This record gives sequence, C-alpha cells and structure tokens, in this order.
Amino acid sequence: MKEFERAHWRCRRGMLELDIILQRFMDKHYRRLDAEELLQFEQLLSLADNDLWDLICARKTAIDDNQLPVLKLLQES
Repeated sequence: MKEFERAHWRCRRGMLELDIILQRFMDKHYRRLDAEELLQFEQLLSLADNDLWDLICARKTAIDDNQLPVLKLLQES
C-alpha cells in the first residue's frame, strides 16, 4: 500500500488537467499493473508536466515503445 500512496502523491501535478487524468488512472488501473507497467508509469511520472500532457494528448509520440501500454491506459482515463 505504501507504493500506491507514494504514486498517488506523485500524481499531484501543477496542471489541473494532469491531476484529473492521473487520479482517474490511479482509481481505475494502478492496482492492476504488473511490475513492468509500474516501472513504465514511474518513468512517465518523471517527465515534466507539459511533456507528459503532450504524450497523453498524442501531440508527441512516446520515445520508448515500452511505455505505450501504460500510455494508452492514461489516454483512456
């Protein structure tokens, strides 16, 4: 549970739109992610707000194709 709380805290961003998307993602998908997907999510959270938002909105493409499964879940949120 500690990892969930830590990830939940990291989802609090400076952009309201990201806050909403990331909180929906946490509620719907986070607990079902496997270890590799959790790592991908952590990598996405390490991006700057504008870069992450651009990926979610499909304005940019993912640099790492391994992030695509988690990115698609974020886009669905």
